[in-house]
Amino acid sequence: MDVAILFSGGKDSTFALQYAKEKGWNIKYLISVKPTRKDCFLFHYATVEQTRGIAEMLNIPHFYIKCSVANPVKEADIVREVVESNQKKMRVDAVVLGGTGLQETQLKSIQNALQPLNVDAFASHSGEEHDLVMEEMLKKGYEILVTQIASDGLKDWLGKKITKENFSQLKKDSVKYGFHIGFEGGYADTLVLDCPLFAKRLVVEDMSVIFEDNYCGHVVINKYRVEEKARKELKPRRLFTSFLR
Repeated sequence: MDVAILFSGGKDSTFALQYAKEKGWNIKYLISVKPTRKDCFLFHYATVEQTRGIAEMLNIPHFYIKCSVANPVKEADIVREVVESNQKKMRVDAVVLGGTGLQETQLKSIQNALQPLNVDAFASHSGEEHDLVMEEMLKKGYEILVTQIASDGLKDWLGKKITKENFSQLKKDSVKYGFHIGFEGGYADTLVLDCPLFAKRLVVEDMSVIFEDNYCGHVVINKYRVEEKARKELKPRRLFTSFLR
């Protein structure tokens, strides 16, 4: 199957990209939409600009578009325009979104926009339990930075990495404050700094953490570097000699 990935650089869209690769699908291109405002319905605001460097590192064609509207239909039309204008030279059967399918406004809006093109849209891990999906990400070595929040209980997480060690605390906070553990529904957004797909990792050297109020905020990455990953050393093989008598 030929697919495009709606790619914010966050944990879910990155995991969707990995899912598509593991399925053996042909990933024609990535679509990243950077809002110029914080009240968009469908797209992340913070750190989407980092997708340009990530796409280059992944060596996948990339469309990076600005969004200045806050209307789910008009926002979805941005995705449709990219797909429609490339169907002759880079035809896709579907646009894959990240997550477990609970971003209903996002998913349905994009499905409706793409329907006239006979292009499907679906969430990569639809119907799965998001806490288990996140545990799988962390097990695979995903380095996840929280880049935007819009909920009570997440203030201390902004600008912090989610790890295998602190994930249990995040689950406790999600129960206590009522936000979705995978942040679906707009509770928070993330940026993946490292994962198995990346040949190199992103290292944030300088970052501003900006709070609009006690519940909302975002980060701005002022400076980062791309760092080579340490190669795993191969253990020497033992040589066994068999003697026939």
